[in-house]
Amino acid sequence: MNIFIAKLNPRTTSESLEEAFSQYGEVSSAKVIMDRETNRSKCFGFVEMPDDNEAWDAINALNENEFEGNNIVVKKARPKEENSNNRFDNRPRRPRFNRDQY
Repeated sequence: MNIFIAKLNPRTTSESLEEAFSQYGEVSSAKVIMDRETNRSKCFGFVEMPDDNEAWDAINALNENEFEGNNIVVKKARPKEENSNNRFDNRPRRPRFNRDQY
C-alpha cells in the first residue's frame, strides 16, 4: 500500500520516515518530496508497505500524532489522477525566473 504523509517537519528525512514506519512492518520505500529548485523539503512524503494490514496499523498509529516536532497527517495515498478534462493542461508553460538572479 502506498501511504501519504503530510505536515512533516522540514528537517525530516526519508531515512527517519522509513524508521518510523518500519516499527509497524516491512517498508519497501520511503521518500520525502523535495523541491527541485531549492532542494528543500515540501513537507510531505510517501511510504510504500507491501502488507496492507501492517500499512493500516501504521496509518492508525501515526495519523494526527507528533513526529519530529510536528503533528502529521497519514492516510492511504490516492492514485495520481489524469487531468484530461482540465482546461489548463495544454497551455504553454512559462519559465520561472529567480528574482535573485537579476
